[in-house]
Amino acid sequence: MEQLFKGKVALVTGAGSGIGEAVALLYADGGAKVIVSDVNETHGAKVVASIKEKGGEASFVKCDVSNPEDCRALVDKTLELYGRLDIACNNAGIGGEAKPIADYSIDTYQKVIGVNLNSVFYGMKYQLPAMLKSGGGAIVNISSILGVVGSANAAAYVAAKHGVIGLTETAAAEYSAKGIRVNAVCPGYINTPLLDMMDATAKAALVGLHPIGRLGKTSEVAELVVWLSSDKASYVTGGKYLVDGAYTAV
Repeated sequence: MEQLFKGKVALVTGAGSGIGEAVALLYADGGAKVIVSDVNETHGAKVVASIKEKGGEASFVKCDVSNPEDCRALVDKTLELYGRLDIACNNAGIGGEAKPIADYSIDTYQKVIGVNLNSVFYGMKYQLPAMLKSGGGAIVNISSILGVVGSANAAAYVAAKHGVIGLTETAAAEYSAKGIRVNAVCPGYINTPLLDMMDATAKAALVGLHPIGRLGKTSEVAELVVWLSSDKASYVTGGKYLVDGAYTAV
């Protein structure tokens, strides 16, 4: 792979599996030193090992992204280890309950908002100053197709992912002139651990919602994230980009 990120440092949350893992591996392939962050130390360590086996450089830092102090410490550790921060992909997320609003647990609502939305604010709050000191950078926040359309029985997830787009647009308005580009990626249903709880029938129903005729691959999302993170996207900021097999087109 072209060395798009030689000499740069990239941070990925939720990098122990799924989209985050694919993004971390691709950043490393592009020459970046990668901070692999996750709440699951075992999964995170495996991703770091995979990067090092291919000759890349990576470190694992445990982080509960719903905790602002953890998010601050994550950036501090990145600077301690590598001296700079150039790229961040705020990817960590959870699914939540499948219930209508009146039946939705308040505890679950608060947890989903904490992990999927508050984390993006906390992340950028500490990532942006570090990037300014490094001379600029790029942030990619992972939203969802449910950040642009509604969906029954997913109130917290939908609210959070819509909010991620709003935070992304606001950050882009504030920091693009200062050399930091901020974009959001909105995946459709991707084959990740988040779907492991579904049986074959339910997965088949999901496939039917995508005109392309299949679910997405983590690598397909990662390719867009990496492009948006690179200098090839130097005039691209404040946008939301679908990777959804035409889910939102019908």
